[in-house]
Amino acid sequence: MPEPTDNAPGTPGQADNALRVPGQADAPPRPLVRVTGAARHAWALLTDRPLSLYAVSVLRIGYGLLYLVFLLREFPHRDAIWGPGSPWTPDLARQLFDQTGWASVLTLSDSRPYFELCYAAALVVSLLFLLGWRTRAVSVLFAVVVASFHARSIFMTDGGDNLVLLMALYLVLTASGRRWSLDARRAPRAPVLPPQLAAARSTLVTTLHNCGLLVIGIQVCFLYGAAGLYKVQGGTWGAGTALHYVLNLDLFQPWPALSHWADSQVLAIAVVGYLTVLLQVAFPFVLFGRLKYPVLTMLLGMHLGIAVLMGLPLFSGAMIIADAVFLPDRFWIATGRLARRALGRTEEPKPVRAEAPEAPRGAVPKQGGRATPVHDRP
Repeated sequence: MPEPTDNAPGTPGQADNALRVPGQADAPPRPLVRVTGAARHAWALLTDRPLSLYAVSVLRIGYGLLYLVFLLREFPHRDAIWGPGSPWTPDLARQLFDQTGWASVLTLSDSRPYFELCYAAALVVSLLFLLGWRTRAVSVLFAVVVASFHARSIFMTDGGDNLVLLMALYLVLTASGRRWSLDARRAPRAPVLPPQLAAARSTLVTTLHNCGLLVIGIQVCFLYGAAGLYKVQGGTWGAGTALHYVLNLDLFQPWPALSHWADSQVLAIAVVGYLTVLLQVAFPFVLFGRLKYPVLTMLLGMHLGIAVLMGLPLFSGAMIIADAVFLPDRFWIATGRLARRALGRTEEPKPVRAEAPEAPRGAVPKQGGRATPVHDRP
């Protein structure tokens, strides 16, 4: 008697074959489906459309304005800081570059006219970056300017200079000229590219923009998280006395009387110290909920306090601008609308098409043109 096979009637194999659709492959395991779906979603999020265009435009405007004001503020001291008359001479800077791998356009020549030309060019580039003119090319020039001035007098930089340098490099990747810029005003007049080239360009620009935006967000999270964790390790922050010592440093006392008054508020100083550590450590964990809005507001107050009490406006400004990347576009759209109202400007009225005169009751529409609705049709 022959043994039953998988295809014999009444066997489990025949039932499975009967339920299988011809030409259909076996379904992949569920974990693989989840991983594949997550990868597709991440890829779509990365390549479908550029995110937070208004936020990166705020970063472009903010850092362009901040660096322009910085260069204008140091204009009387430019030679002593970056020029040929600096104690840190161009030759010493070049020797350090040989060891560190840095570079600066300011050290290509020791002549004063060359330095003055570079300084004037830096002012122009910062202004053009602020206005968003030819942003793709100007953003690269802005990064070169910031890196060159940063490297020329590396020993005079602080945390604010470091953050501005990092953000200038990251903004090269983003489409920061899509909103609130001269580029956005002339975009409707841009030449039309062939469909395939336009699609490839859009995918590349969108991917680079979203990657740059992601790097900016991660950088700010690392900055706050690391600062908070380092503070936790310090005994003075745990005791609530850290700000007392900070307010009594001569180096960070632009207004000694104000610093002494703030130091006299013992309870407030202790509460602000503990709150600072809590905000910095918790910052990366509140970004995807509504709790981020009060946290960002308190961080804004903290940075304003640092700017006033410690005399670090560049650092505070750089941090405030960086925090702006976490605010959604709808916030910036509403802010722009309020700014236009405050300046007395309103939206341009949209053209209204002239309506056809109302036809008499029961009239037949005129032939050969756009029909006018007939009223009270029985």
